[in-house]
Amino acid sequence: MNDITAKRSHHDDADTASRITLERDGHVLLIGFNRPDKRNAADLRLLQELSLAYGELDRDPELRAGFVFAHGEHFTGGLDLADVGPRLGSDGLDIVPEGGINPWAVDGRAVSKPVVMAVQGTCLTLGIELILASDMAIAADSTVFGQIEVSRGILPFGGATIRLPRAVGWGNAMRWILTGDSFDAAEALRIGLVQEIVPHGEQYARGLELAQRIAAQAPLAVQASLANARTAIREGDSAAENELQPALVRLAQTEDARIGTESFFTRQPAEFLGR
Repeated sequence: MNDITAKRSHHDDADTASRITLERDGHVLLIGFNRPDKRNAADLRLLQELSLAYGELDRDPELRAGFVFAHGEHFTGGLDLADVGPRLGSDGLDIVPEGGINPWAVDGRAVSKPVVMAVQGTCLTLGIELILASDMAIAADSTVFGQIEVSRGILPFGGATIRLPRAVGWGNAMRWILTGDSFDAAEALRIGLVQEIVPHGEQYARGLELAQRIAAQAPLAVQASLANARTAIREGDSAAENELQPALVRLAQTEDARIGTESFFTRQPAEFLGR
């Protein structure tokens, strides 16, 4: 499958339209769930196209951040079990084509660049898990969340059992994972699942604003900061501490470090080059 590069209208025929729209806005890759007639429920095509979008974000040096949103009134109704269920093999579900990266980062590899999300309406199961695998999330005040897999006889397999207890605390995580109950945007903010709540309809603009703010920083420094924080989580503080000075030395030798220093002294905005 080729990289999804055109901005495609979500009014296209549901059987032929891309499940994921891609558009570039400067150094930000806008990644849109595009199955609004099905509440953006994720069938295999959507999962694979999303994986390819993450691969494109990771590979392209001109891209510095990703912004994930959804067309329509809802972020996602979760997994399309009617489509995906029959495809579940003895080794699980394969959603990553060649050139893709698993957006939920449950295979040991994560996209190397920051991802900001904006959610609204219904945000179930894999939508919550995608937030947990991303770096910040903005929720419309209309958003209703649910980690409802136990109500369907399965477990969350996109990282909620791993990341939600770490992100919001054991009790808060188990309250929602083990009951399958829904919760609102205010609760999501209280427990730290999302970082901001905005009025419905404003989540896209605010999320893109944050993604653009990230993309305006020195990209190598942003990626190094993200990588070190992830190392601390996955391998412990000691491993992350051991990487700090070598990373600092590498970054100090970049052209962006020179540009950043000049910007500090001249009080002029820095235009970073990514090298």
